[in-house]
Amino acid sequence: MNTNIAPFDSRDLRKALGSFGTGVTVVTASTRDQRPLGVTVNSFSSVSLVPPIVAWSLSSNSSKLDAFMEIGRFVINVLSVDQFHLSRQFSRPSADPFAQVSFQPGLAGQPILDDCTATIECKVVNTHIVGDHCLFLGQVERYAHSPRRPLLFCQGNYQRGIDLIEPSAPTVLAQRRTA
Repeated sequence: MNTNIAPFDSRDLRKALGSFGTGVTVVTASTRDQRPLGVTVNSFSSVSLVPPIVAWSLSSNSSKLDAFMEIGRFVINVLSVDQFHLSRQFSRPSADPFAQVSFQPGLAGQPILDDCTATIECKVVNTHIVGDHCLFLGQVERYAHSPRRPLLFCQGNYQRGIDLIEPSAPTVLAQRRTA
């Protein structure tokens, strides 16, 4: 890695990177003692379709990093516009961020939040410390999606998308499981 690059103004760089709109997710998992764990994340992306691999990252300074690394599984819960409050709830320190949150157990008991736009259940296949974050790579084991509108985040604000073209066919609730 080239370390001779002049330093950037991190606040200004964050503004530039924030120009790329993303969906908003809550990544959840369940610890060995069955305590649910969750964190708001917008650093989620698809990596590969064959095999199905996704990625997300968590700050190396996060108090939840060790737990997520130990668990070996996670669920990506893609929030709908109606779940703005969950984004806030899981982004702030709390003794019980799951208080008054409706969820169901998924594979290996991992918590799946109700009423999300999509949920993606994964097994960790690799982690990498990259700069000031830990990158999690997960193989998709099961997923589901619905026609709910996703919550978006761009330029420091929560947003909702608009259709620029009409969809060709109505979206239906779908669920798939991979081997």
